[in-house]
Amino acid sequence: MGKAERRASRERLKQERLKAQQRAKRNRILGVVGAALVVVLVVVGGGYWFLTASNTGDELTADLPPQTLQQDGSVVLAKDGAKAPVVSVYADFQCPACKQFETAVGSTLQQLAADGDAIVHYRPVSIFSQQPAPVSSNSLRAAAAARAAADYGKYVEYNDVLFENQPAEGKPGFSVDDLISWGKKVGIDDPAFGDRVKAENKVVDTYTGDYTKKLMKKAQDELGTNELSTMTVGDLLEWGDDNGVDSSFLDGTYVRQTLDATIAAYTRFTGDNKFEGTPSVYINGSKMGNEAFNPQQLKQAVLNADPGKVDTTPLASDEGAEPGAEASASAEPEADDAPTTDESPQAKE
Repeated sequence: MGKAERRASRERLKQERLKAQQRAKRNRILGVVGAALVVVLVVVGGGYWFLTASNTGDELTADLPPQTLQQDGSVVLAKDGAKAPVVSVYADFQCPACKQFETAVGSTLQQLAADGDAIVHYRPVSIFSQQPAPVSSNSLRAAAAARAAADYGKYVEYNDVLFENQPAEGKPGFSVDDLISWGKKVGIDDPAFGDRVKAENKVVDTYTGDYTKKLMKKAQDELGTNELSTMTVGDLLEWGDDNGVDSSFLDGTYVRQTLDATIAAYTRFTGDNKFEGTPSVYINGSKMGNEAFNPQQLKQAVLNADPGKVDTTPLASDEGAEPGAEASASAEPEADDAPTTDESPQAKE
């Protein structure tokens, strides 16, 4: 993408953010109270927080189907040979709305996958990566640990534990000791898992500490607030590399993979399907609304949909990081330590 195209893209993003702010203002003065369901919509770091009452999902009554790690770090949960709609779930482990979503329909999605009625594509992202710590560090540290758990085929179980233990927004949480302990809880006994979690935490500390402070100050001084407000994480990383703020310490890490997945989510969809925050749920590439939080409505939408196709490539056993491969303790890991994504920014679900 050339400079002119990036400027045009940032201007469009700026206008969309202004519209989102106007919508948020209207939402703050609206309340909807029902006898059986209360839904509160709050804009949280670009995501939507739906608090649902008396809205519980199906209990999982079968074993989880196979979990297949993809080259971009996402995970596909599906029966072997399943021909079913693809339900893509974009979530941030620090996002309160994502916890509400998982509480409401997480087990329903797992049951649909176990029954062969859905292919569930878990796509972890970090919408808080540009926010101050601890919200940014919580988000990235959890995502990197979940990616490490995926190396052992335990992503879904670890996903559930992370949301069960989500720290309050703005409070420190997802400590290294807890992340390692939760790995053991879901059946990961390899000490290399803990080594990877520790190494990724050092990368998170560097990213959310000195690197982000230096990058944001330099961008603020040279670009100004208006220009900076239109830039995505990808824009900032690219600009920093071109202007003396080196991001190479992220190469080969699961932190970088999470950032890349987030960048791709914002560029993958357009129009009514545009990715605007977490949780975002798509069935065969079509974005769902509030009904995604209702287990019965979500299940019916899946059953009514045509079979879909996963748009990512499975990670071969001899590719990328070995389970528990350790990122450099100096926060400058080698690029071969983790798989790279083959997703085009313009790919569709």
